[in-house]
Amino acid sequence: MSNPSLLILPGDGIGPEVMTEVRKVIDWYGANRGLSFDVSEDLVGGAAYDAHGAPLSDETMARAQDADAVLLGAVGGPQYDVLDFSLKPERGLLRLRKEMDLFANLRPAQCFDALADFSSLKADVVGGLDIMIVRELTSGVYFGEPRGIHKEGNERVGINTQRYTESEIARVARSAFELARKRDNRVCSMEKANVMESGVLWRDVVTEIHAAEYSDVELSHMYADAGAMQLTRWPKQFDVIVTDNLFGDLLSDLAAMLTGSLGMLPSASLGAPMANGRPKALYEPVHGSAPDIAGQGKANPIACILSFAMALRYSFDQGEEATRLEDAVEAVLADGLRTADLIGEEGRAPVSTSEMGDAVLAKLTSSLS
Repeated sequence: MSNPSLLILPGDGIGPEVMTEVRKVIDWYGANRGLSFDVSEDLVGGAAYDAHGAPLSDETMARAQDADAVLLGAVGGPQYDVLDFSLKPERGLLRLRKEMDLFANLRPAQCFDALADFSSLKADVVGGLDIMIVRELTSGVYFGEPRGIHKEGNERVGINTQRYTESEIARVARSAFELARKRDNRVCSMEKANVMESGVLWRDVVTEIHAAEYSDVELSHMYADAGAMQLTRWPKQFDVIVTDNLFGDLLSDLAAMLTGSLGMLPSASLGAPMANGRPKALYEPVHGSAPDIAGQGKANPIACILSFAMALRYSFDQGEEATRLEDAVEAVLADGLRTADLIGEEGRAPVSTSEMGDAVLAKLTSSLS
């Protein structure tokens, strides 16, 4: 049998640097755990625009559709701000999500004990935090029509349309309930049913799916603005949060900062199963391209490494090996190693991007003894 295929899209800014460390981890699994992948690499974002005049070429899109999983670094940079909206680097990422139909975005927010003091909240509030936000990713206000900037009389009007179908809500709700069954069996659905018709439909459909298929899972509902307040008040009350595209974007970034650094957080975007049973999948760190530190060896590779751990778990059915990698990251942090984004104690010297990657490899190796 052939090895599973993995398409790597390093992207822009710090993307290539953090992806270099992931390639080391991938190679380690091939050499030490018999987990080999057919790895290929291509361009996305600004790098693709520089080479092809588009943030994602049709050829790369086709390769992504055929891959068992796609691992992306980051896209964007100030040099592309002058481009037309349709050519901006972020459009490449949005095209991947839309054409691969990656409707469920999984964003874990986990606070490692060694980093509890780095959160903006008190350590006892975030210590042991482990929540999962499931964000609908291919519909809602980011994709609804009509949209655009139009002239009405003497002024311009910006229009974006919030639109959801029952089936779009139902499939992401099922993803959240399935995840909850493997965790603490609790789902909180967040919307704005008090002021938005799409929120009314969202609540109705989630409730119907729960009653018909997942009555064993505890379900609660919360307005998204109240959910934001509760995430900063007592985040450990949540297990799985499911919400729409816009609110999911906002709430997942808020939850990310509870953990101390965006450089720590991975994500997975999953779609329907392919013929081989694996879901369409794109894995990426939550952080951006950080062009201000690109090429300086300051980037934290952990979010990208943990994104590969999510790929092991959700695409390749290697939950034990995913846990091995996550444990290695936690052990490195417990030893006190920190990249520049995690330096809080006076006088402590940060490790470089490659040194952090090498430390994770060392812990992986020690896990075999």
